[in-house]
Amino acid sequence: MNKWVSYSCIALASVLTLACDKAEVSNQVSVFSSFENGFEGWIVDLAEYNTSMDSSSIEFKYGVEKIPSDSTKKGLRVQSHNRSDDMFMYAKKKISGLNSQKTYEVFFNIELGTYFHANSVGIGGSPGSSVYVKAGASSKEPNKYLEGDFYKFNLDKGNQAEGGKELITIGDASNGLSEPGFKVVNRNNTGKLVTVKPNEKGEIWLCVGTDSGFEGLSVLYYDKISVYIKEKATL
Repeated sequence: MNKWVSYSCIALASVLTLACDKAEVSNQVSVFSSFENGFEGWIVDLAEYNTSMDSSSIEFKYGVEKIPSDSTKKGLRVQSHNRSDDMFMYAKKKISGLNSQKTYEVFFNIELGTYFHANSVGIGGSPGSSVYVKAGASSKEPNKYLEGDFYKFNLDKGNQAEGGKELITIGDASNGLSEPGFKVVNRNNTGKLVTVKPNEKGEIWLCVGTDSGFEGLSVLYYDKISVYIKEKATL
């Protein structure tokens, strides 16, 4: 595991030097998104809410905006008001050019801007520690779908603190401070890599998001999303 993380750090330095969004290093693909040039291939959506809800009350908005703590930098700003007690706000990106016969391990390194501290008090749960950050990959496109009058999510992401088969929990949205205040924090899956096999076209979809148990308005900034996709070693 440490070897993987060290390798990922070296790859990240290489990507930063080259200032590119995607680079291939032997059997590894590195994806670095800083959002300085727009959405950079990421698509934002919302799932797990009822069609009867007034869209204005959900307050779902997203865009590339300046980071509150540093006006010289941009990030992917996402927000929604959790009216369903279990809303999932996510971003997805397609990666192509992989070997459909191989299995890959995926490492996520996310710089997330957030306002609330752990165990802060909110409706239904904490706006910091009850908003769970998730990341994963799949051979099929992450999408919401309508079942009855409810928009569900088509991948297994688990529920709130619990992770799923395709998306795992990598932390929460707390700011690491003892009080409210904007701060960019790191979330990654060092302890548990995501495994995925591409579809027949050699494609996978990356997905990051937040599964909220806080029944209020969450405003978050993805400052940077770095992803390393490496062929899984065969024994």
